[in-house]
Amino acid sequence: MTTDTLVRSNLARDSWNVLTRELKPVVRDPFSLIFSLLQPLVFLGLFAPLLIGGSGEPAGETLRWFVPGVLVMLVLFGTGATGSNLQYEISTGSHERTLVAPLARPSLLIGRALKEVAPIVVQALIIVLIAWPFGFVIHPLGLLVGLALLAVFGVGLGALSYSLALASKNREWLFWGVQQTLIFPLLILSGMLLPLDDGPGWMRAVAAVNPVNWVVQAERALLSGDFASVTVAWGWISAVAVAIVGLVVGVRAMRRSN
Repeated sequence: MTTDTLVRSNLARDSWNVLTRELKPVVRDPFSLIFSLLQPLVFLGLFAPLLIGGSGEPAGETLRWFVPGVLVMLVLFGTGATGSNLQYEISTGSHERTLVAPLARPSLLIGRALKEVAPIVVQALIIVLIAWPFGFVIHPLGLLVGLALLAVFGVGLGALSYSLALASKNREWLFWGVQQTLIFPLLILSGMLLPLDDGPGWMRAVAAVNPVNWVVQAERALLSGDFASVTVAWGWISAVAVAIVGLVVGVRAMRRSN
């Protein structure tokens, strides 16, 4: 076995160990998973009826447009805040102990980022099942591919959140300040809540380079069963790009962590 193969094997094993370690608290106490569902459920329960009443279209048609945006919102808010968990570990000294453990440094970030996939899938399925009785049509294959897209996007956002936590360690206010400053413009300029077709030109221009916007559009196409839409390709390109950037930045930050 070559040195490179051995390194990759150790990295995969260590990432798996970190992943299972991070998932255990979620399994033992699923309250955090349930709590992070509250905001998307509030938007689904209060905002969707307004859209249905204002559009004049059947509820199913409006939900077909709105539910995919709620799923992306779930990822945006859920994974965007995960860095706070790492900040807590830093403040309690738990993170220092993991740094001296016989683990590859990148695995500490990769395992944590992959941990975001399981909650995303479970929560997204819950949202879809809640919307189903109200006319939302489920396309099984489209839903499966859409969940995979959300998982890739969530890994990238989670890694970026952990990177921000490492950069702002011992300054929790800085983490939340940057996180809140970024997350709401990304949300509004993605068209997940309201269409941007009638917005000003500068808003449409910014939305065109917003990766969240393309992920939202790709989810709408996939959950409608439209695999041939060009937005699906752009959504995957955006999600993979965010995942690569997040993991590269995060692994570099973790290697420099002390």
